Amino acid sequence: MAAKLEGHAIYGYPQCPFCGLVLRALDSLGLEIELRNTLEAPEYLEELIDATGRTTVPVLRIESEEGEVRWMPESADIIGYLERLAEN
Repeated sequence: MAAKLEGHAIYGYPQCPFCGLVLRALDSLGLEIELRNTLEAPEYLEELIDATGRTTVPVLRIESEEGEVRWMPESADIIGYLERLAEN
């Protein structure tokens, strides 16, 4: 069973090759993060543009327990972050 990561969301869509890399990494690490599909839900695309000024995906949204939000673009950076989380 995958471990659900609260306070995290991936903005992207399954057909995107770089999003696919992140989604496969999640599976292999046994982690579960909400996918906010920017193709199917215009509100998620709008949130992404408001936060980053871009439509490029994937982007990981990380919300701390204190409510601070951080946005992490780039599939390689996201995968590295997820690998570090899985180690702990």
